[in-house]
Amino acid sequence: MDNSFKSLLIVFAGSGIGGVARFGMQTWVSKIYPFTFPLGTFIVNIFGCFLIGLFYALSEKGNVLTPDWRLALTTGLCGGFTTFSTFGYENMNLLRTGDYLYFGLYAAGSVLLGITAVYIGVFTIKQF
Repeated sequence: MDNSFKSLLIVFAGSGIGGVARFGMQTWVSKIYPFTFPLGTFIVNIFGCFLIGLFYALSEKGNVLTPDWRLALTTGLCGGFTTFSTFGYENMNLLRTGDYLYFGLYAAGSVLLGITAVYIGVFTIKQF
């Protein structure tokens, strides 16, 4: 099997599990706590950040995670569960390496431009 195809299958499987887990957690939390505040998504995002931290630390610890498992758990599972976890990890790396300008640009730009892009998408559809 081609290595890149194998990687795609690994990410595909992990993403599916992560997406189902996100749906389950968000549904469960919203039934228990029916607030206007999106608590389910908030919990998923923070928990996903915790998980990606664990998985990357395990992969850096030596032979605890193979590259395939790291790909399945970080890009796959955490990516399907929440891309916010990757955002958190990348920002932590920028802080860790002292790239404060890029950290500020990436963090603020992602939030502000992301919300703006959602607004523009909604606005575009409402025009038709």
